[in-house]
Amino acid sequence: MSKSIVVGTTLAVLGLGGLAFGAWQVQQGPEYGQITNVETLTRTVETPREVCESVVVSQPAAAPAGQGATRDPHRVLGTAAGAIVGGLLGNQIGGGSGKKIATVAGVIGGGLAGREVQERVEARQHAQAAQSQPLTTTRQECRTVVDTRQETEGYEVTWRHGETVETSRLDSPPQSDRVLLEQGRPQWDAVSSQKG
Repeated sequence: MSKSIVVGTTLAVLGLGGLAFGAWQVQQGPEYGQITNVETLTRTVETPREVCESVVVSQPAAAPAGQGATRDPHRVLGTAAGAIVGGLLGNQIGGGSGKKIATVAGVIGGGLAGREVQERVEARQHAQAAQSQPLTTTRQECRTVVDTRQETEGYEVTWRHGETVETSRLDSPPQSDRVLLEQGRPQWDAVSSQKG
């Protein structure tokens, strides 16, 4: 037998075997893995933001000049009036040199008392003026609040082929309950749209 006949026959047998294997694979159809579980993977996202609001605040008002504010900060008028009244009263007491001492004591005591009386009167007038004109202002008060939301990070997909169970992580959920396999590996971009 010639060498070329042997080679030709061998190639023909191998070719026919390859065709037969290919036909057998076509007959078998594509392989699929069965999707058994899909779990959504999330993470918590916190976003701080500032919230401001107007708040009305009441404050005691300082009395304007001329309304409760003193025009005599050294209390000269009260001191002088008190000294005159005290001197007149002291002059009415005793006689001789005792009268002079009583008059001097009346002037000093009356001056101190007049000063104190003027101070109290002015303080009362100042307080009444402040109460009659309350001061309200509006101010902005701001605080930070945190908004919380859940964000999807991906999907953990569990699938089975025969006795093998595996898990894959995907960016989007599968669109079917099975996945096309090529050489035992899932082809997620070619997920079967048929339920099966």
